[in-house]
Amino acid sequence: MIYAENILLCIAVPFLTVLYFVRGSVRRFVVAFLLGMAVCLVSAYLGSYLGMLAGMGDETKVYLSPVVEELMKFFPLLLYILLFLPAEKDFFLAAIGIGSGFATFENCCYILSFGAGRLSYIMIRGLAVGVMHIVSVLMLALGLVMIRRFREMSFPGIFGALSLSVMFHGLYNLLVSEGGVPSYIGYALPLVTAFASVVPYRYLRDNAGGTARMGEEADT
Repeated sequence: MIYAENILLCIAVPFLTVLYFVRGSVRRFVVAFLLGMAVCLVSAYLGSYLGMLAGMGDETKVYLSPVVEELMKFFPLLLYILLFLPAEKDFFLAAIGIGSGFATFENCCYILSFGAGRLSYIMIRGLAVGVMHIVSVLMLALGLVMIRRFREMSFPGIFGALSLSVMFHGLYNLLVSEGGVPSYIGYALPLVTAFASVVPYRYLRDNAGGTARMGEEADT
């Protein structure tokens, strides 16, 4: 048994101290990183509770965890884009911060629970699971930015962006739970998707209209 709240506090305190010494994009990333760790903790409690109510066992990782975790990563991003109308580069930075914070805290908890003696296990946690969380939240960000460029944050578009990240997360969990060849495909999926996402990510980032905020184009 580990005390996840204590681990979160131990990791978060140095980052909170850093906030006094940084400004601008660095501060936004640190805040997003801390938010990602908090989201991971809440997701773990919520997923465990819902799994217990549904009477699920190991199948929770395939059917329930992807939905809960992606929803929890999704809500901060949706509120950020709707309430603050950030510049697109700031929005992508927040998304990556949330994803990396989520992945880092989850990996820390798993390593403390199961040990770090096996290098193969550590590499899988870092290169597969860790990258998967970053890619899934980046899919959310890309989807929301593309929807916003159509001048309307419609419910079908928002739901579609969320569904894409949930399906990606669920597919990864399903593949790695099977063992053998499917698990190897699952372990490679996040890295392959990350490399494939570089092109659309750079295109949207470089064509964001400088530092203009998302709402300004719609008002002209």
